[in-house]
Amino acid sequence: MLRKLHKILGLAAAALLVVAALSGAMLSAVPALDRATAPAPAEPGASVAALAEKVAAALPAVEQIRRAPSGRITAYAVERGRDLAFVIDPATGAAVAPYTPSAFVGWLTNLHRALFLGNAGRLLTAAGALALLVLAISGLRLTARRMGGWRRFFARPAGPPGSRLHVAAARLAAPGLLLSTVTALLLTAATFNLIPAPAAPGFPAAASGQTGARFSDMPLLVATPVAALRELTLPIPGRARDVVALKTDRGSGYVDQGTGATLSWAAAGPWQRLTDTVYRLHTGEGAWLLGLLLGLAALAVPVMAISGLGLTARRAPGAPRIRANARPGQADTILLVGSEGGSTWGFAASLHAALRAAGHAVHVAPMSAFAPERYGRAQRLLVLAATYADGDAPASARGFLQRVAALPSAPRFPLAVLGFGDRSFPAFSGYARAVAAAAEAIGWPMLLPPDEVNRQSSEDFARWGRALGQALGQPIALRHHPRPPRSTALRLVSRRDYGAGTPAPVAILRFALPPQGMLARLTHRALPRFAAGDLLGVLPEGDTRPRFYSLASARGDGFVEICVRQLPGGLCSGQLLALAPGDSIRAFVRRNPGFRPATGGRPVILIGAGSGIGPLAGFIRANGSGRPMHLYFGARHPDSDFLYAEELHAWQAEGRLSGLTTAFSRAEARRYVQDALSQDRSRILDLLDKGAQVLVCGGREMAAGVAATLTEILAPRGLGLATLKRENRYVEDIY
Repeated sequence: MLRKLHKILGLAAAALLVVAALSGAMLSAVPALDRATAPAPAEPGASVAALAEKVAAALPAVEQIRRAPSGRITAYAVERGRDLAFVIDPATGAAVAPYTPSAFVGWLTNLHRALFLGNAGRLLTAAGALALLVLAISGLRLTARRMGGWRRFFARPAGPPGSRLHVAAARLAAPGLLLSTVTALLLTAATFNLIPAPAAPGFPAAASGQTGARFSDMPLLVATPVAALRELTLPIPGRARDVVALKTDRGSGYVDQGTGATLSWAAAGPWQRLTDTVYRLHTGEGAWLLGLLLGLAALAVPVMAISGLGLTARRAPGAPRIRANARPGQADTILLVGSEGGSTWGFAASLHAALRAAGHAVHVAPMSAFAPERYGRAQRLLVLAATYADGDAPASARGFLQRVAALPSAPRFPLAVLGFGDRSFPAFSGYARAVAAAAEAIGWPMLLPPDEVNRQSSEDFARWGRALGQALGQPIALRHHPRPPRSTALRLVSRRDYGAGTPAPVAILRFALPPQGMLARLTHRALPRFAAGDLLGVLPEGDTRPRFYSLASARGDGFVEICVRQLPGGLCSGQLLALAPGDSIRAFVRRNPGFRPATGGRPVILIGAGSGIGPLAGFIRANGSGRPMHLYFGARHPDSDFLYAEELHAWQAEGRLSGLTTAFSRAEARRYVQDALSQDRSRILDLLDKGAQVLVCGGREMAAGVAATLTEILAPRGLGLATLKRENRYVEDIY
């Protein structure tokens, strides 16, 4: 509910909030500019009386003196029927420059406060401020959920760049936005007299009728420091009944121009002080540094609006909308989902529908929203958890294990864990197993033994549903038909074939980049920003389950490139290798931020074999800075299987690749990539001593051989791969 409110409100108010934020950010610079261009302030303790005498001596026709919160003194006079205004040097009272209010600042202020629509515009901008306040509060709460609680609020966020940017901007700007929105609403309330107006002094019924008193003979002006002055209005010459009017931070009053006596005075009350404080906090006037900070916070609004719109348009592939989702406090069944790409949400939707049909009230939410204190009527909790990378938590499950470990005691309702993954990967269902282990560690009762679904198998899911029905004492029929993820058409523009005549030929396939304009994004024909090492999900004809291939290119390269090896009986690889230039496929991008060179300039050791060179070639292609990169590449034969041979030699000449070592298992001097590493152990150790990161991509057998060889190389140093993995210096992408 909170996430839906945040999204709908953000979409509805985006344009208004961006206009208000950008205009407010520009206005925030005005106090600082005023402070920088204003003459030196009056001496500490200088009185309004002394200032008025100096100004009157230098400018006899003066009618009014004003002091801005920045300290700028301005005098207004009428000479020969002309209205004049001057910036005053408070030390001498002399005019130092004509004063002309900025037409642009006035225009910008009108836009910011009322959208040029008068009171209707003021109400509209107040509605925008209220929307932003709700967005800020709900966004903070959603961020805390995503990060795994308030204690981890400032932890590094995961997910795509747009999501990380949205969270980072929100966390930095939240204090300023909360202050700006609350003060804006209070100022609107004051404008429409919803806050009591400041007390005003009674206008004197009759002055003495005398003139000529010196300002130094007026005790009220003598006792008022210049720093408190707002406005001093002087009598028009020849009008004996006029009085001197004074407005200050402390209050306002009237003084007899002939006797100097104070005729009336109204001290500033609490509401005036509140209004003044709110005004300064909102505008930064008199607090230029605060104004600049608020302006920076306002600049985060368009960043969050654009990234939020992108996230809304980017919805996870295959993630359905859960309709009739019960509130957490009203549900008897809590269903939490841990998903990286969105496919697990489809299973959750099917389970939700089946349980509702059986008469249950079910609340579905991401695992990151786990909050057992909210599940007042829960009788069971079901977890559907996919695994990301090497047994890590998927995007929607961040912080779940930490919350479980922090529970003072196990929840009273039982738990069932169902893992999703691919048994061909070593870390199959690794995260779900970690969830089950964490539950066991705190004594959480289990409704069912932990179970697993292999490669999105509908049969595995239905089997688990029957077991769930037995535990509930009622039949639960799970019929799930995976929906194909949202995909984009990619047209093949070129291909290069290797290993012809072998059981496992390989091809480098290059596809044209689809349209990337705003219209293409709105119609889902564009690909999100991607980098080498991210994954291209390809949907083979006749199957809704995508196959993933590591990208050998980034979006900035202007094309989409993958390396494909023919698998025995492989449906997708067979279709890909049968493509001719001009043919198209359906595909989508899934981010894989865990597999790419770490930032910085430390050396990188790239190790790959066969089609595993794909993302490694992409890393080298992107290495325009000349960072030290050393590639160890293994294949069958140099004449038929040397992928990217021409590019690798060219990149080496350009300085993108520092070292190239090859190993061919069918050449005259037969060796494997792990043999090359063993023979080059001194250089490997030297690079690791310099903090090098190792990236390995390829088949499981190759990866196992590489791991064993590096373990042997590191042993004399007392190091192991586990240490390098903890430091993110040994990363694998294996298949």
